[in-house]
Amino acid sequence: MADVPDKQIKRLRSLIREAETNLAAASELLISLVGDDEKIAPIVRDETLGKVIEGVFDGQNMVGSDSKTYPVPANYASKSKLVQGDILKLTIAEDGAFLYKQIGPVPRKQVVGTLSLENGHYFINVNGKNYRVLLASVTYFKAKPGDQVSANIPEDESAEWAALEAAL
Repeated sequence: MADVPDKQIKRLRSLIREAETNLAAASELLISLVGDDEKIAPIVRDETLGKVIEGVFDGQNMVGSDSKTYPVPANYASKSKLVQGDILKLTIAEDGAFLYKQIGPVPRKQVVGTLSLENGHYFINVNGKNYRVLLASVTYFKAKPGDQVSANIPEDESAEWAALEAAL
């Protein structure tokens, strides 16, 4: 093994990690399409940097492949413009820190609607359908109820949440 340069070993390790991440994302997508199947094991690994879990963003949190719910910081979700259904990777570091990374964005489309506030929650009304939005996004864009806003939603429009793109 002394003949193999360190650069090649690092590259191989990187390729293996990337392949594992892609397999996990494919597994999550399969589960979301056909339901939970006992033949598909949860993707939970311990790595040198900590525990790694893949999951699906539900509009506010990540639902891991281990069926647990993990909090996604609203500022990260807003800044990254995460859309319900996006595949995320969570690394829980040895010191307990949560590090999220978007690894599989769902197909999305941009829509325009009107921002409203109902029972303490913000919504965007798009052609008669209300989509919830994160408070962090509303405050970042300094949007107010009644404002026209653009947002991203999954292409199939099946979501309850939208990612605020801009106040118009």
